[in-house]
Amino acid sequence: MGWALALHGGAGDVPRTLPPEAREPRLAALRRCLDLGAAALRDGRSALDVVELVVRELEDCPHFNAGRGSVLTAAGTVEMEACVMEGATLRCGAVSGVSTVVNAVSLARLVMEKTPHIYLAFDGAEAFAREQGLETKDPSHFITEQNIERLRQAKEANRVQIDYTQPMKAPQQAPQGTPAPADDSSQTGTVGCVAVDAAGNLATATSTGGLVNKMAGRIGDTPVVGAGTYANALCAVSATGKGEEIIRYTVARDVAALMEHRGMPLRDAAARVVAGAPRGAVGLVAVSREGEVCMVHNTTALFRACATEGGHEEVGIWTDAADGDGESVSVAL
Repeated sequence: MGWALALHGGAGDVPRTLPPEAREPRLAALRRCLDLGAAALRDGRSALDVVELVVRELEDCPHFNAGRGSVLTAAGTVEMEACVMEGATLRCGAVSGVSTVVNAVSLARLVMEKTPHIYLAFDGAEAFAREQGLETKDPSHFITEQNIERLRQAKEANRVQIDYTQPMKAPQQAPQGTPAPADDSSQTGTVGCVAVDAAGNLATATSTGGLVNKMAGRIGDTPVVGAGTYANALCAVSATGKGEEIIRYTVARDVAALMEHRGMPLRDAAARVVAGAPRGAVGLVAVSREGEVCMVHNTTALFRACATEGGHEEVGIWTDAADGDGESVSVAL
């Protein structure tokens, strides 16, 4: 069925009242990156090259929680994560705790291609990036005024806050030092891309800055192969949402496993996995070897875009067909 790609800018409980100044730049970035990826696939670029290309562009956009727009840890620092995976070979590479590398996704690819390992983190990942000559910047390059304010609000509320949520105030009656309740909002902002090229090769890439006010050293689902990122010979998946839940439910691998072991089509496999995860926790984009595209979420919104060789294109945030619980599926064939 030809080439296809899908990309996301995060899933979460995003209100339809999201103001234009927050909505339009993200939609424009998704459209631009979709056009860039589609053009590369039309030119015969490999799926692996295309997912790296698209995610690099999204990392460079300060409107998403990856690269330049990464949210801040409790210490006021940036700790970026990324993962890439190639379906035909099961080769994969991942990094965590990156604070100076401009494009963590490219570092993840180098881990895959230039080392005997899959996962490098913190000082080791930074040293490898320097050895490979990747572009680096002072950590201040990644810190935006918007994210400084997000961290201030999260600290004031004594919470680990999920990206793009409304400011939350700490309970007035709670004594100082009382542990904050678990945040019940959903993450948005992580970026990812999946693609199948004209030869039927599949690849996926995901990148994130994590959670606002997270503990230094916290690792989420993005770099965990099989949780936030996975590809095999049947499909490629990039997930976004509440990282701890995506890890617990091995979201990305389960989609592939249902196709591999149960013979389920992509749409059904993705819908079952997302429906089985806690409400408000998961969104994903996926493509199959046959050129099917699936974008599914059990949150109120998924920043998303897709294109196929057959001419289908979609860029959006909310899904009109969503039921009262917010679950929706969008598929392009």
